[in-house]
Amino acid sequence: MPRLWIDAAAVLLAATLLGGCATSKEKLLPRGDSTMLDIWQQETGGNGAGGGQAARQLLDARQGLRRPLTEADVQVAPDVQAHYTRTAQNEIYRQFHRLPNPDLVMYVFPHLAGTDPVPVPGYSTVFPLYQRVQYAMPVERLEDY
Repeated sequence: MPRLWIDAAAVLLAATLLGGCATSKEKLLPRGDSTMLDIWQQETGGNGAGGGQAARQLLDARQGLRRPLTEADVQVAPDVQAHYTRTAQNEIYRQFHRLPNPDLVMYVFPHLAGTDPVPVPGYSTVFPLYQRVQYAMPVERLEDY
């Protein structure tokens, strides 16, 4: 019985492979009338100088961005730029706040150390929980720790 299943699977696999070779490339992917150059010129709006729908939309969008500055924009510009300018006041206040990195206190019991066992008294030491100090982006955290 298992031999019959193996033979049937082999015949089915061979028929599938031969059936795949029977289709033609032209039937599977028809060529069409336009070339890649025709498609490129149609989608980009011509020979680079404009003239198509896509090129016109692109030009309109660019003109919207190239508006002249109004008097209100000129008046507000120093205040907006002052936010990014380094001054003595904003140098004092940190823009990149430290993220929490709690300190751990470890007690080292009295022990003997070195090749000549020298007694070391017990002591406490402090070290950070994380290896590196991590900083937040300016807009992420505003409160200090």
